[in-house]
Amino acid sequence: MLETKIKTLRQERGMDQSQLAQLVGVRRETIGRLEKGLYNPSLKLAMDIAHVFGLTVEEVFTFREE
Repeated sequence: MLETKIKTLRQERGMDQSQLAQLVGVRRETIGRLEKGLYNPSLKLAMDIAHVFGLTVEEVFTFREE
């Protein structure tokens, strides 16, 4: 299972889902699905999101075995 800190990071920066989506080139719904754990991002998208926050992919996303 992929866990993400996107929602927390986004909120800490006063950013809404639409703003983040625009920065990484996806739809707002994609960000919502990522935050709920319903969507696994491509490596490029994961890297783009991490770059927006100035973090590494590992700092934003964590994989846990079920």
